[in-house]
Amino acid sequence: MSDTLTPAQRHKCMSLVKGKDTAPEFLIRKALFAEGFRYKLHDKSLPGKPDLVFPKYKAVIFIHGCFWHMHDCPAFSWPVTRKAFWKKKITGNAARDKKAVTALNDQGWRVLIVWECALKGKIRLPIDKVITDTAKWLKTGKQDNVIQGKSKA
Repeated sequence: MSDTLTPAQRHKCMSLVKGKDTAPEFLIRKALFAEGFRYKLHDKSLPGKPDLVFPKYKAVIFIHGCFWHMHDCPAFSWPVTRKAFWKKKITGNAARDKKAVTALNDQGWRVLIVWECALKGKIRLPIDKVITDTAKWLKTGKQDNVIQGKSKA
């Protein structure tokens, strides 16, 4: 399927995509704050500048967009135009993500990745389940975890 937008329209659309303070991020932040959790935002001193940092729990949360971070789910598909550019861009993002998680673990931080597909789209989970699972992970001290949308099965 070809792009339905002109190059100028596509450029404008993509330039409006935010890297932080996204709707899924606000959803998680607001719910966790209501549950009594306090956190720092986008701590530049930590590898990968995690979206949420919980020093009390020595834990961080990344809220990843499925497209930008190459999640293996229905929300991700490779663009049909400028294939080489997008492959380099998206695989580079995924490689940086892995490197950041490894560096955080090496520094003693626990990492939770919440994928966008868990919060919106056809395979989303109920928001209260996402928040309950996140709060439980924070409190139990378990190692790294991932929250993603339901599998198709």
